[in-house]
Amino acid sequence: MITIIAGTNRPNSNTLKVATHYYNLLKESAEEVHLFSLQEVAVHYRSDDFIAIERDWLIPSDKFIFVLPEYNGSFPGILKTMMDNSDIKKCWWHKKALLVGLADGRGGNARGLDHLSNILHYLKMHVHYNKLPISKINEELLEDGSFKHEATQISIQQQVQSFLDF
Repeated sequence: MITIIAGTNRPNSNTLKVATHYYNLLKESAEEVHLFSLQEVAVHYRSDDFIAIERDWLIPSDKFIFVLPEYNGSFPGILKTMMDNSDIKKCWWHKKALLVGLADGRGGNARGLDHLSNILHYLKMHVHYNKLPISKINEELLEDGSFKHEATQISIQQQVQSFLDF
């Protein structure tokens, strides 16, 4: 099972639009795929809702796709909070991860991708080599959640296919 995590709790975010794009692309070719938005549940503590998400989505998943907006040169603290409050051995150890960074600037959240890579390695996860930084997201992303440039669409398709083979 693959779980896509939209790494912010900000409402109406580009992050959720991009995560939804990945979800729609994957549901055509993956056996089971889920989309988890951090705006759906409080992750600051281990509530019954959080434990249910952990049980139903995080623990059974063997692969994760993290879609990360840039917050102050890194990724949102809410994602780190969610990970810190999870059962790390059951949720993360020895599983696979794919990283996608978003930024309105030119770096595509490359620093945030590196920061999360270091954390995921600490959690004994296998991080896919093809981390995709998507720059100038406000110019790249169209209203319907598709991408303006064909090169970006192709990069996403290649990234997803290589992750499925990973």
